[in-house]
Amino acid sequence: MRRYGSARLSRIVLFMLLMLGSVLAASAYAQSADAAAGGEGSTKGPGLASLILGNVDFVFIIIMILSMTGLTLIIQGFIKNRASVFMPEVSTEQIREMINQRKFKELLDYTRDDPSFISKVLHPALNRAPAFNAMKEAMETAIGEQTAEKFRSIEYLNIIGNLGPLLGLLGTVLGMIYAFSAMAGAGDKGASPAQLSLGISKALCHTFLGLGLAIPCLASFGVLRTLVDRLTVRGALLAEELLLLIKPQQDTKPGAGPVGAPGAAVAHKPGLATPQPAVPLPPGAAPRKAPLAAPAPLPPTAPAV
Repeated sequence: MRRYGSARLSRIVLFMLLMLGSVLAASAYAQSADAAAGGEGSTKGPGLASLILGNVDFVFIIIMILSMTGLTLIIQGFIKNRASVFMPEVSTEQIREMINQRKFKELLDYTRDDPSFISKVLHPALNRAPAFNAMKEAMETAIGEQTAEKFRSIEYLNIIGNLGPLLGLLGTVLGMIYAFSAMAGAGDKGASPAQLSLGISKALCHTFLGLGLAIPCLASFGVLRTLVDRLTVRGALLAEELLLLIKPQQDTKPGAGPVGAPGAAVAHKPGLATPQPAVPLPPGAAPRKAPLAAPAPLPPTAPAV
């Protein structure tokens, strides 16, 4: 719980720092663009940053919040989904050494506290020892859960990327509403280009912001999904290899051989006939019946007096 709380706090701090830095950078760029445009003369229009910041509304605010969130998720995704973080060599070698030394109590405690992928999938299996089938089922279930958790952590990028064009379309419709409202307000005189430019500029700026939100998020999601898939497969194979080192020896009953095995000794008790192997009959021959046993002779009777 403490590790989860610290990770959540660091995520919030990173998000706030990125948002503050982006706002300051956009403001500075807009001021420099306005200064450059004013110095060169009135023939040149305002810069792109000035146009974007001049159309601030609820759609713009939502897109900016999602942009900062997507940027935070992208940075965290590429930091966490690395082989050195996903399954570090130090943890793997420590687990292997404990298995070779048969320190299963220490291994159970170590896998419970270690945050690596290998430890998280081995710990449920160790809790089911010594039944190897139960251990294998527990490990497979843990692998599925950890893989799904890793994919859920980057799925938000897919959601944000799909929302980007929709928010841009919403801003486009809003800008067209403003443009047609200006035309309707002008009446028979007709709306001037200056009156129509506000709505059209708002529509195009929102479309640009929506595409700028969607393209990086969807591209990063595709790359991170490939990385997570490759790392989870490698981790599952490594965890299965380590589990086979813990596999207990199969117990066999002493003196019990497999049924029907060649060369198996047959117990022979005194007074019992030794079983003879059956002689195969020729094709078409009827099986012979066993001869009847001769009746035992009667005891001699005593002579009559």
